[in-house]
Amino acid sequence: MKKFHKLHPIVLFHTSLKMKNSLTIITQNEKMMEILRLIRKIAYSDSSVLLIGETGVGKEVFAEYIYRTSKRANHPFVKIGLSAMPSDLMASELFGHEQGSFTSANRLKKGLLEIASGGTLFLDDIDDVPLDIQAKLLRVLESGEILRVGGIRPIPVDIRLISASKVDLKVLIKKSLFREDLYYRINVVPIDIPPLRNRRDDIPVLTDHFLRIYAPDRKINVSAEALVALINYPWTGNVRELKNVIQRVALFCKDEIKTTDLPPEFIMDSPIIQVVKACSLCFLEDRFNFNQIVQCIESNLIKEALKKSKGNQSEAARQLGLSLSTFRDKMRKHIRTSTCGKTV
Repeated sequence: MKKFHKLHPIVLFHTSLKMKNSLTIITQNEKMMEILRLIRKIAYSDSSVLLIGETGVGKEVFAEYIYRTSKRANHPFVKIGLSAMPSDLMASELFGHEQGSFTSANRLKKGLLEIASGGTLFLDDIDDVPLDIQAKLLRVLESGEILRVGGIRPIPVDIRLISASKVDLKVLIKKSLFREDLYYRINVVPIDIPPLRNRRDDIPVLTDHFLRIYAPDRKINVSAEALVALINYPWTGNVRELKNVIQRVALFCKDEIKTTDLPPEFIMDSPIIQVVKACSLCFLEDRFNFNQIVQCIESNLIKEALKKSKGNQSEAARQLGLSLSTFRDKMRKHIRTSTCGKTV
């Protein structure tokens, strides 16, 4: 496979009239398409949105896409990374403070919620917010007013809230680390963004997209072997990790990305390499015939698929492209000790 432009990804493109830069979301995954159809339905409402997804899946991109397609697109879009904000400064940053309200408050300061009024506020990593700040946020959402630190006069604010969490907030609620009443306020429209490993069909088109960004003056193809390695990689850092890898590879490769151009861990983690390693005894010893070698490979493929799916037979069968009944037949066949002396 020399190149993969023929895959015809869905490219969603939106530009606000007052914005210089466009925002592009590229996907050909059906789950992602459902999310984008949902966004189009709720774009013109003021309902609060909760984006749930692992670090690096693109929650900030989706938040900005919601903002740009909304009726508030010509008003402020304020992004707040709560995990990077010191807890002792959080109240002042979010709600502002009056002059003289504490030792270093030598002037009045508007908070980010006040600055976002009329537009959209994006609270990233809301799961990292301390309980006392959660209570104040809840009060703002219920009353539509803020009170600066040291202030006595409520200030009305009009914001559309988009929150993002990298964990299931229900788990934090059970541990008394997140307020249940705030959860229901921010969770009017929940959007669960799948990790990259669950939408591997997006990897080729995202790779192509990032190559166009980081090597705009070059036509770089991807070999079939390298593409397989990219697709099979676990991508614990999600789209952000893919973006960084392609940026690095684009700097050093020639006209085609080969497996030798990829970081070493891509080859080490390849399922094919793992199976070959597991079956090394079969390949090296002359006493095993063709049928025994095939049986060993098949046995280890089943074992690796079950390992990756955490014992879920339906998922393991899907990974191997088998029907569930065929997979179970083969699993029963190989449940006994294989030629390598290992069991499934």
